[in-house]
Amino acid sequence: MKVLILGAGPAGLSLAHALKDSGVSRITVLEAEGEAGGLCRSAEVNGAPLDTGGGHFLDVVRPEVTAFLFRFMPETEWALFERDSRIRIRGQLISHPFEANLWQLDTDSQVEYLMSIARAGCVTGSEAPAAFRDWIRWKLGDRIAEEYMLPYNRKMFGEELDALGTYWLEKLPDVSFEDTLRSCLTGRAHAKQPGHARFYYPKQYGYGELWRRMADALGDALQYGKRVAEIDFDRCAVTTRDGSAYEADLIVTTVPWTSLERFPGMPEDLKASLQKLKHTGIVIAYDATETDDKAHWIYVPDESVPHHRVLLRHNFLRGARGVWTETRMERFAGEADEKSAFLRPYAYPLNTLEKPAVMRRLLDFAKEHRVYGLGRWGEHAHFNSDVVVERAMQLAKQLCLWYDKTEQT
Repeated sequence: MKVLILGAGPAGLSLAHALKDSGVSRITVLEAEGEAGGLCRSAEVNGAPLDTGGGHFLDVVRPEVTAFLFRFMPETEWALFERDSRIRIRGQLISHPFEANLWQLDTDSQVEYLMSIARAGCVTGSEAPAAFRDWIRWKLGDRIAEEYMLPYNRKMFGEELDALGTYWLEKLPDVSFEDTLRSCLTGRAHAKQPGHARFYYPKQYGYGELWRRMADALGDALQYGKRVAEIDFDRCAVTTRDGSAYEADLIVTTVPWTSLERFPGMPEDLKASLQKLKHTGIVIAYDATETDDKAHWIYVPDESVPHHRVLLRHNFLRGARGVWTETRMERFAGEADEKSAFLRPYAYPLNTLEKPAVMRRLLDFAKEHRVYGLGRWGEHAHFNSDVVVERAMQLAKQLCLWYDKTEQT
């Protein structure tokens, strides 16, 4: 075959269709599970869809991405929302982002947080520290760090926060004491809108419906139950756990590198460095509790509560009842039963200190052997689905250029 794609999540499905659009034939997609969609799959729970890999929404900021995806699920089947996310803190819900909405707290709390922000390193102009926890304090001030950001990150990513780098946080804007004070005085937010400020969600389905349709459109090019065990870099070939073997001109992997067992042709020291790639798993659990809260989702930094996020599905899916919670695997006290609690061992790639160097060398080596990494797991980066689709469309163009050059020579 020309292109062999490993994994039928958003990255693999989008790449396959983008290549087909460009006229590339003989494409095969291998999927380990019996269903496509990866972390964006959905299941019916208590009479309504529930997204079994966490809360996923289609951002509106990339029109070329939405146009691409609306071919498979027309825009008329989507509802458009203005984001309403909240943070549960000090016994109440306040809007996200936190520092822009301090005005929703009582006066004493506002003063306490404002004094802390005024002493933050990014406000006073001190040099940014290297350690993750110190950097959070420098960026947001001690009070927001202690009550919100540090406990929330521990709940999501684990206790060893200083094992994380700060390179992935540099895009966060500095907290402006003036804007925060102005928000408190005027009673309205003065800050840049967060990601997914406006988003689409299906009117009648879970988010997984989009990816199911894209998978069905591939027909026999998509093979299920094919869990990859080996990538052979010498032969540009793949072997699955059931013994099936595939060779291709080009291989694109969207599955976690650490889920693979063998890498013939890869230097031993590079192979060993893959163990430095860390990730977390989550459990998505349904809770039938009814609530009148108007938020789409709620962040929960309180470490006495196991879950770190609650998604109120009735606020973005008409007719749905109850909520679902997202909990890091190690914090979940129940059992995942695939009926109302769904275990996803690969949920969030961790941005550890070692990751950039490992991934740079890995992807450079792989590309030299006609193997490409794509998406959240192929690139080991916390990309949202719209970003993944955009990167798949860009990679499809690169692969087509490779074929053009190859044919010319």
